[in-house]
Amino acid sequence: MILAGDIGGTKTVVAIFDETTSGLRLVRDATFKSQEHSTFENILGKFLDGDRGLKLAAGCFGVAGAVIDGKCQTTNLPWMLDEVALARAIGAPRVKLLNDLEAAAFGMLYLRPDEMRVLNAGSEPKRRGNVAVLAAGTGLGEAMLFWDGKQHHPIASEGGHADFAPRNDLEIDLLNYLRPKYGGHVSYERILSGPGFTNVYTFLRDRGHHPETPALREKISAGDLNIVVTQLGMSRDDPLCTATVDLFDEIYGAESGNLALKCVAVGGVYVGGGIAPKMLAALENGSFMRGFTDKGRFSTLMRSLPVSVSLNPRAPLIGAANFASRLV
Repeated sequence: MILAGDIGGTKTVVAIFDETTSGLRLVRDATFKSQEHSTFENILGKFLDGDRGLKLAAGCFGVAGAVIDGKCQTTNLPWMLDEVALARAIGAPRVKLLNDLEAAAFGMLYLRPDEMRVLNAGSEPKRRGNVAVLAAGTGLGEAMLFWDGKQHHPIASEGGHADFAPRNDLEIDLLNYLRPKYGGHVSYERILSGPGFTNVYTFLRDRGHHPETPALREKISAGDLNIVVTQLGMSRDDPLCTATVDLFDEIYGAESGNLALKCVAVGGVYVGGGIAPKMLAALENGSFMRGFTDKGRFSTLMRSLPVSVSLNPRAPLIGAANFASRLV
């Protein structure tokens, strides 16, 4: 038996898996509101209550934050996590902490074909090698999987906070628009995230690239800006919304291509997070892959890389569970 978890600022999912000859089998899971608990150990105690005789072989938890020397001060929670203390708390020989994107990246290896949507089939047959994973949601997460010739190893990254690199006059204007708002430094996360999507919209509106019609303004005031703009952009029913979706997707593709180049991701590129599944129709319209493949002398290589969108929000939990099985 192994214990796995996906620790986020809003919710935490914990699960017990049984290792079988055909792979991991989910035994039991539960979801907790993170903010209602003073420590992660408190959640573990509640989850394992009644299973005191349970023999756990290992545990692995994906956590939103930087894991350094087996410890993590969570980004959006007052929790300090420590691998040694957690192993003691669950009575397992070993516990491993992964950054949440490391866990998600590892989980991509275990998703079923029907849990993926292919944006670019890439070269056939599928090659073994390094993998790049990006996930835009509340922020922008990035991670890699290093291929050692036999198996993959997750590598954490804070690449979402790297400098935004505009590629044309429109994106240069976007950079100049955002610099005063963020004290001069504009990262990719300021664009490729939920708040970033809003930034793209307001930029196109405020700079006069497309007008915000009274009908659109009314819809936004009565609902959620990002939802309204995404829906109208994907249906191509409003020029401002369409331009917002296209610009967001193209920059998303460009940064995905950047990460793929940095690790030579011949093993594939996976797009996860909360935004991509909601924008599948837009991601498939060509804007994303235009940004992805626009890499000058390496454009031919980029066209050969498989690119897929993950449709399973439990990829981090699946990744943590399968990584834990390596520890046994």
